Amino acid sequence: MDDSQLLRYSRHVLLDEIGIEGQQRLLAAHALILGAGGLGSPVALYLASAGVGRLTLVDDDTVDLTNLQRQIMHTSARVGQAKVDSARAAIAALNAGVQVHTVARRADAALLDECVQGADVVLDCGDNYATRHALNAACVRHRKPLVSGAAIRLDGQVSVYDPRRADSPCYACVFPPTQQVEDVACATMGVLAPLVGIVGSLQASEAIKLLCNIGEPLVGRLLMIDARRADFTTVRIRRQPDCPVCGGAAAMR
Repeated sequence: MDDSQLLRYSRHVLLDEIGIEGQQRLLAAHALILGAGGLGSPVALYLASAGVGRLTLVDDDTVDLTNLQRQIMHTSARVGQAKVDSARAAIAALNAGVQVHTVARRADAALLDECVQGADVVLDCGDNYATRHALNAACVRHRKPLVSGAAIRLDGQVSVYDPRRADSPCYACVFPPTQQVEDVACATMGVLAPLVGIVGSLQASEAIKLLCNIGEPLVGRLLMIDARRADFTTVRIRRQPDCPVCGGAAAMR
């Protein structure tokens, strides 16, 4: 690190858990962020401010006026722009030292497989059930840790699925792909603006812990947030031996 970086990241360097070595790990790291909206905004901004050296942002949407209630990476002046382009501008204004690669395409299995293999950590900030499963499958295949977050109405959740650990469930262990789940959207059900900030900030924190190898990530635990009562509840989740993605024969494919 040069003198400017030592000054910029001095509050991290002061932490025993991070220090100079941990900050250098962040500077050398590559994070993949799926979704540049409500969750992706705090995730991208906090990872950029923390000094994660490379960010890849995947989102095929454009900035809409209705997004500005909660998607803090975007501005009124950038309504109509591709979200990934708006995100690049926000990140550049915050920390020009971060390399940003943008993908303005709908995330299918082939694209996710390509993007995941080059990342050190993956953050699911999307809102589509099928895409979540495709991303999870790619992470299991390439043994990349996945930080998953979700928020709708006044409820949120965060967990970490780390296929490098034998005891870690994957997303499909908890939410089976065969399960009939109705996709829910903020456009029809609403969401409390600060809630996506809480969930996204927790996702960024978990990603930093994984990259620096510090603390105890939310592996095998699902953190559920009830913003009505400011209640945070953690439940244990387990790997399923018969999981079609990470269990038994599936894991050896």
